[in-house]
Amino acid sequence: MLEKRVAETDYKSTLKLPKTDFPMKANLPRREPEMLKHWDELDLYARLMDARKDAESWVLHDGPPYANGRVHLGTALNKILKDFVVRSRSMLGFRTPFVPGWDCHGMPIEYKVSRDLGGDKARTTPKLELRKRCRAEAEKWVDLQRSDFRRLGCIGDWFNPYLTMAPEYDAAEIRVLRNMVEQGYVYRGLRPVHWCFDCRSALAEAEVEYRDHVSPSIYVAFPFNSNLKDAGALAVEANDRAELAYAHKAGKLSAVIWTTTPWTLPANLGISLNETFDYVALKVGAHYYVVATRLADSVAKECGLAVEKRIPFDRAAIKAYDGQDIFRHPFLPRDVKLMYAEHVTADTGTGLVHTAPGHGYEDFVVGRKYGLTPFTPVDGSGVFTRDGGEWEGQNVFKANNSIVEKLRSVGALLHSQKFTHSYPHCWRCHNPLIFLATEQWFVGVDHNGLRAKVIDAIDSVKWYPAWSRDRIRNMTETRPDWTISRQRAWGVPIPAVRCAECDEVAPLLVTMDRVEEIFAREGSDAWYTRPAADFVAPGVKCAKCGGSVFIKEEDILDVWFDSGSSQAAVLAVRPELKWPADAYLEAVEQARGWFSSSLFCAVSERGKAPFKSIISHGLTVDEKGRKMSKSLGNSEDAVDAAGRMGADVLRLVYASLDYTADITLSPTIFSAVSESYRKIRNTCRFLLGNLADFDPERDAVQLKDMLEFDRFILARTEKLKAEVRRAYEAFEFQTAFQVMQNFIVVDLSSLYVDVARDRLYCAAENSRERRSAQTALFNILDVLVRMLAPLIPFTAEEVYGYMPGKRLDSVHLTTMHPANPAWHDNELEARWDRLLKVRDEALKLLEAMRKSGTIGAPLDAAISLGADGGSDSGLAETLKRYRDELKDLFIVSDVSILADAEAAEIRNQASGREDFAVDGTFARAAANPAITLVGRHASGAKCARCWKYFDDAGGETLDARCRAVVGA
Repeated sequence: MLEKRVAETDYKSTLKLPKTDFPMKANLPRREPEMLKHWDELDLYARLMDARKDAESWVLHDGPPYANGRVHLGTALNKILKDFVVRSRSMLGFRTPFVPGWDCHGMPIEYKVSRDLGGDKARTTPKLELRKRCRAEAEKWVDLQRSDFRRLGCIGDWFNPYLTMAPEYDAAEIRVLRNMVEQGYVYRGLRPVHWCFDCRSALAEAEVEYRDHVSPSIYVAFPFNSNLKDAGALAVEANDRAELAYAHKAGKLSAVIWTTTPWTLPANLGISLNETFDYVALKVGAHYYVVATRLADSVAKECGLAVEKRIPFDRAAIKAYDGQDIFRHPFLPRDVKLMYAEHVTADTGTGLVHTAPGHGYEDFVVGRKYGLTPFTPVDGSGVFTRDGGEWEGQNVFKANNSIVEKLRSVGALLHSQKFTHSYPHCWRCHNPLIFLATEQWFVGVDHNGLRAKVIDAIDSVKWYPAWSRDRIRNMTETRPDWTISRQRAWGVPIPAVRCAECDEVAPLLVTMDRVEEIFAREGSDAWYTRPAADFVAPGVKCAKCGGSVFIKEEDILDVWFDSGSSQAAVLAVRPELKWPADAYLEAVEQARGWFSSSLFCAVSERGKAPFKSIISHGLTVDEKGRKMSKSLGNSEDAVDAAGRMGADVLRLVYASLDYTADITLSPTIFSAVSESYRKIRNTCRFLLGNLADFDPERDAVQLKDMLEFDRFILARTEKLKAEVRRAYEAFEFQTAFQVMQNFIVVDLSSLYVDVARDRLYCAAENSRERRSAQTALFNILDVLVRMLAPLIPFTAEEVYGYMPGKRLDSVHLTTMHPANPAWHDNELEARWDRLLKVRDEALKLLEAMRKSGTIGAPLDAAISLGADGGSDSGLAETLKRYRDELKDLFIVSDVSILADAEAAEIRNQASGREDFAVDGTFARAAANPAITLVGRHASGAKCARCWKYFDDAGGETLDARCRAVVGA
């Protein structure tokens, strides 16, 4: 009968083996661009906004990247993380408009254009022409970067972005400036700023990077002059006073300072002490050197001083000379002031700090307190002016050695050596910076309590990770006033004018009305094409001389003022967005950049932060630990990486790592994640293959009718849903990836698929057993594909396109499934978790049998087992109840239950061993759970179709189930 129905060698044709057109080989570099084209044809972003039009909005505001260069792996990390946020929030059911932006102004672009022009031509090119070239350069890179970001699978309103060089943005930025001017936050003044003499411009703190730099480390003696009327009175002990007075009269009493910037000594105007320190004079031969008591030993050791005696100073006596010029400059005909300042520490140095108010912010602060006007004998090119005396015309750094030799020649140098230390460098040209007092525009961060208000705003925001709040809070507490002017061409001009008669700079408000109106129509280039009279309000006269003719200033706004204004120019203007945004996401270094500038711009106007939460990420670094950047050239272009391994694999790399710390990228991590991706893809393919003949509406089994093991895996899936949802809500993408990967590899592939495979392949096509398993697989895949979509959108879309049943046009138009209480079953999970522990012990026994050659595959085995303690343990009853399911769970041909006495007798033979032999069979005595297992080769015949052993008393080729299926 059977032979007539199915040829003996053709049982394979009766199996329901996986069948799908979903390709095993991903070939992402080819398929992903095809998917992008499909999304464009679908107009996916617009469709998504329409699909969520009635949903609650959730806005991530895009921090603008510089429009210069291809997207490297560091920039890709930032935009992909943003895409994780946008897509995951969308899958959680929110409406998530994402408006990309570009920072089009600033030094990176102007530097590139100037370099291409060449030094002489760049200096002689009119500013309007230079700006025209800069605009074209920015437009080029906006187009290229947009293409790069889209290739990485990032969704957004890519063809309607915001650009900081757009006329409407220029006008909005002027509105922000106007508000700050009206409230008195903006002032013009002389103050030291970070200055790059190569770029010829001031830099904000956010534009400074710190690198190792080798400087001369010198200890210098400043003699006390005759303004010190009673040197002896400085001594604590009466018997030291005459000695100290004599040393002073002989010109042998000196204060010792330590510095690593000898070039600033010509600008020295004072020495700062700490009023909480004690000071002491160290007698070295005929000389007496004054240092802080607590630093005396380290100074003596560093300078090689043979100290013969120490004369402690009276703290009140020296404080009496506060503000007096009691020191003589070591090589200039100038007396310098004794001052007290909080920035004097005992960490290094001598406890007396060389103070040049024209070349240091703290020096400037203490100098202003004591009425000192900054003295700056250095010009914008970093060269000493005539005021620099014998060093006139020399570069400051090149003058260091000459100044050290000058000190040596006048006997003021105690010690000199080379010193490697962290030093500020220009973020663009990477050259060392100087502090230079120049006329600049500033935002007074303490005016009207602005600093305190910003700190309150910081405290009101949710920070991810939590420690990133402390970073920006600490910076804000100590930051100086914000330098908002730059001496460059490519940016939004500060609309300042000065009197043509007396050079007096007019208040900014005299131009604001007209500037905003004209910039909105013509863009900020109008500042360079129109005369000053077009911008100055009618009837304005110079407050100093009464003149009515004005000349335009040409400073531009700091590029961080550009980006800090985006909250007003974009969030507050675009109708699909909202103010404040739900989140900003940038690298942690933006604590002193965009996060900070946005806070100061927003709080000054609206009194609160422009964001509800901040998500900070670390940097991508190479294998040497160096930050990946365009300027260093140590990063592969992101599109090249996508072309090599696929954007989804690159995205999964970022999802697999803790983005809150710096991320080291290497071939090892790419290889490991590629393997993880293959496992995910192959598992999805297996699930699709087993759903080839499954129609959810027609074939799905009701939950109550499903097999218990299938309900168990759905209960596990329900837990997974909750874990992934929590991870996405907390922006923990690594957690989301890890729990999904663990579920796919462990719960699904190694457990459920292994156990259910027999039913899927061998059971009757429409049997409850098979349809129940298919129902579970379909539900699992439908859950997984939606949860994977934010991380690997291309692959999720591809999988979704092969799923059976009714579908939307894109997986990205769906949402993650809400909680399903019907799937949740604690009691069922507890029972099966207990059975899985038994399975673990069975698998160990089977592995021992396989290694010995007793069996080739688990189906060759039969297992007998019993619970230690018999029915009292509760496990015995569970094993009896699930005896039939245990065969499938262990993937063996037969399972029998040992009687309590038999199990106890076998266990007694273990003699403390886990694995042992009983009458030529394999046995295992497990402690947790307390069970005894005996394994043997299965008896009977091997079914030619399902490979299970069965009682062949009738001489059949197939077991009863397979005979029924084949004969049906």
